[in-house]
Amino acid sequence: MASSSQAAPAFVRLAGHPLRWRLLAELACSDLRVRELVTLVGQPQNLVSYHLRLLRDGGLVTATRSSFDGRDSYYHLNLDRCAEALAGAGTALHPALRLRPAPPASHPVAPVAVLFVCTGNSVRSPMAEALLRRRTAGRVETISAGSRPKPRLHPHTARVLHDEYGIDISGQSTLHLNALTGRRFDYLITLCDKAREVSPELVDHARRFHWSIPDPAAAGDAGYPVFARTAADIDTRIRHLLPVLATGNRKEAQP
Repeated sequence: MASSSQAAPAFVRLAGHPLRWRLLAELACSDLRVRELVTLVGQPQNLVSYHLRLLRDGGLVTATRSSFDGRDSYYHLNLDRCAEALAGAGTALHPALRLRPAPPASHPVAPVAVLFVCTGNSVRSPMAEALLRRRTAGRVETISAGSRPKPRLHPHTARVLHDEYGIDISGQSTLHLNALTGRRFDYLITLCDKAREVSPELVDHARRFHWSIPDPAAAGDAGYPVFARTAADIDTRIRHLLPVLATGNRKEAQP
């Protein structure tokens, strides 16, 4: 058992601060930029940036440059790291507080429709579509589209999904957002900074999240391993999305 003189675990010290907790909560579903966080929490930018730096230093939050406007960065909450740190904090207080593995996420009770969007609809959004369909056994209506779709899927997209996840999308075509005009979605998730920043409204939807994921096809070493890492990142985010869909937690991230 922890002694009374033992310092509080790092997660408690980091997450226990009211503003840092608010920042973590705002980043729980969607990647956001500093100025968006400033608006949401109602605090000066220099203060928000200071606390984001502490969260980054603690490994709870990461930042990536916008692939559209390189002057901006998107902040992302590392939920797996938070889970590990939270479990460690409980164990540090008392062994009986060791967290048990979370049960598999249940599927939504009511019908749910999810739209994934990126610019070209050739890599990230079709990956997300396929991976969500796989993890929910098709119980969630899932579709992907692009604001400026490529003529066809990138060959590594189909290859990675087949080789790493056993999913065959070799016959799938890209889709333009215009083809979905008039359709309603419960969740719209952008995976491309350009699609989010250039076309903020896109289509009719109820709740919107953003996952800032670089296009592996744009990387200098755009080989199979880069696409595999992108798919793994998306699959991790899908895994964390499932409880949101199952509980109807529809907290909206600001565009």
